[in-house]
Amino acid sequence: MIKIDKHLPAPHGIAPVLVRRAPKLVLPFGERSKSRLRAILDNGAEAALFLPRGTVLRGGDLLVAEDGTFVEVQAAAESVLQVTAPDPLALMRAAYHLGNRHTPVEVGRDYLRLEYDSVLADMLARLGVQAERADLPFEPEAGAYGGGHKHGHDATFAEDYAAAQAVFHEHHGHSHSHSHSHSHSHDHDHDHDHDHVHDEHCGHKH
Repeated sequence: MIKIDKHLPAPHGIAPVLVRRAPKLVLPFGERSKSRLRAILDNGAEAALFLPRGTVLRGGDLLVAEDGTFVEVQAAAESVLQVTAPDPLALMRAAYHLGNRHTPVEVGRDYLRLEYDSVLADMLARLGVQAERADLPFEPEAGAYGGGHKHGHDATFAEDYAAAQAVFHEHHGHSHSHSHSHSHSHDHDHDHDHDHVHDEHCGHKH
């Protein structure tokens, strides 16, 4: 068994000839979302993956074993719904409704692709788009709330997310519009004069 603990997301810059020679790890998306996994490569070798938590493997990525062996990741064909529409607006509406259901979706130039689900197939038909069952590779969007590749922002993602949440609640969590979140209903006789300094000098007059 080979132990794999390094992940090189595509584009990785490794010479194509080395990639062609590398054994392949062919997995559906659900398996490619696991950081701990045992699998059989296409050459029959058994591999054990020990990757950082939250790693999502994409087709074209490379893995590196402890002995330096390269392994290429390939997305296996799996049962999906391929969604198309002659009207781009209908496709956008379908994407919106799928997003409302937190459904992992692959977004193409002129299609949407999601894991097969008969209930969602009925919903999509009612929305006036074509949803056909097919066996195809599935590469859903990583999502703005984490998971998948964050392309170099791993170290700051938690902070970025917290900041985004704070901004959202500032602007949507209160009926009044001033930027600080605590209420000044008891001293509104003066806060309109210099509300830009209340965050640091709340209650102090100048």
